Amino acid sequence: MILGPQMIEDTVKKVREIQAAQDRQKSYADLKRRVEEFEVGDKVLLKVSPMKGVMRFGNKGKLSSPKHIGPYELRRYIPDKSHVLQPETIELDQSLTYEERPLKILDSKVCSTRNKEVKIVKVLWSNQEYEEATWEAEHEMRKKYPEFFKVW
Repeated sequence: MILGPQMIEDTVKKVREIQAAQDRQKSYADLKRRVEEFEVGDKVLLKVSPMKGVMRFGNKGKLSSPKHIGPYELRRYIPDKSHVLQPETIELDQSLTYEERPLKILDSKVCSTRNKEVKIVKVLWSNQEYEEATWEAEHEMRKKYPEFFKVW
């Protein structure tokens, strides 16, 4: 197949349009980039990708060289009193463990599989937040904690 002069001109034109678009995108990205210098002991925040995890650490747990860290991934930490968490006290037994006890059943529903339907309940556990409530099989919960299923 022989390329005609028109086809070559069209291809060159398309390549130039792509290069211009790439240059434009780079100039937008460069506007937000800045060079930050950090000292040993500085507190920084890392942006962590949920898909890639913390990619900024090497094999030995040290930060990789700054040229690999973009401006959105590493920022100086600004102290804020609202970031301070109050620790909770938890009673531990001799083996340094504690038993999670259900506090409340928040919800219930029926899950259908191919062959059967399973009743499940949403349980709020001791030492956990509301967002950490878990769905458990109702029959298992009835066996272990019958007091939550008594009807008054």
